[in-house]
Amino acid sequence: MKTITVSGAIILRKNPETSRPEIFATQRGYGDFKGGWEIPGGKLEPGETPEQCIVREIREELATEVKAEKILGVVDYDYPTFHLTMHCILCTIVSGELKLLEHEAAKWVNKETLHSVDWLSADKLILPEIEKLLISEGN
Repeated sequence: MKTITVSGAIILRKNPETSRPEIFATQRGYGDFKGGWEIPGGKLEPGETPEQCIVREIREELATEVKAEKILGVVDYDYPTFHLTMHCILCTIVSGELKLLEHEAAKWVNKETLHSVDWLSADKLILPEIEKLLISEGN
């Protein structure tokens, strides 16, 4: 079984109206998992660190510059045709407007709405860490 290594961006912000912490969720616009919700990101290129990858991927997919703050966790998941290793990286926006260049839809979710979207199987594994983050950032 082939292994695909990716970085996912857990883009954190405080909601401008409520000051509550939330993260950016995107809905896939292509491929086998079209329509599923995920944390945005993509495949590591040869010689690239997970942090370099996520900065490049978010620039390419969402026309936004992010800063990779820290790795929140690494998820390993076996899909039917491949093994996924996903580095889940906490990111903050440096500049840009999060334009959807490859995704169907996107939304900001908070601790109450985190489970309101149909997350892809691998992404579900990082949700407990995201929940802890949203709770700790909300204090």
